Amino acid sequence: MPNPTAAMLVIGDEILSGRTKDTNTNYLACALTEAGVDLKEARVVSDEHDRIVAAVQELSKAYDHVFTSGGIGPTHDDITADAVGAAFDAHVDIREDARALLAAHYERQGSEFNDARKRMARIPDGATLIDNPVSVAPGFTIGNVHVMAGVPSVFKAMVATVLPTITGGQPLLSETLRVNIGEGDVAGAFGDLALAYPDLSFGSYPFQKDGVYGCNLVVRGTDGARLKMVVAELAKALGVEYV
Repeated sequence: MPNPTAAMLVIGDEILSGRTKDTNTNYLACALTEAGVDLKEARVVSDEHDRIVAAVQELSKAYDHVFTSGGIGPTHDDITADAVGAAFDAHVDIREDARALLAAHYERQGSEFNDARKRMARIPDGATLIDNPVSVAPGFTIGNVHVMAGVPSVFKAMVATVLPTITGGQPLLSETLRVNIGEGDVAGAFGDLALAYPDLSFGSYPFQKDGVYGCNLVVRGTDGARLKMVVAELAKALGVEYV
């Protein structure tokens, strides 16, 4: 059976403007690779309701899982919950279980549980809450879409909550052959090998450092022994050593 597939949807004008660097996609990619879930697409959209709705609908139909980050805070531009609700034609309002979590949290802090903070308790009907051990405000899962915070520490905590609920496949492994040969000179043998093993993934990544150039030839798959065999075959074809 093939591994389940996933997409990442990053939401926020601050990412697109360059003001904030997206680190959540890289973290998710690593976590999903270990869990045996293949991340097939990553997309960034602005804080625009219709764009978020369209992206959620498209990605949720194309992949087994969709992970979103950003736009579930207390300010007016945090519109992810409403947009995801609209994508699933689900009513969105303050939900009692989420409200109770937040109310208790702000009472412990001695802070007012004002209308802005209550916005973080707005959850689509039918959604399941995602635990947030860092700052309490929950994410949620509706259908195959997991809606999580943009703050990296909270995002990581929510990923840790969601991943055990997902049935993964075999972790994706990789083997790398580093050669001081230009891509143009390895392309033939590398391409032939890719055709011979269509179930594996092949990638070439050139480098140049201190006057030395070459490329890292990476082969990915789920069978470690088979990867080593294929890379050894590649090294032999290129006339280089593979240890």
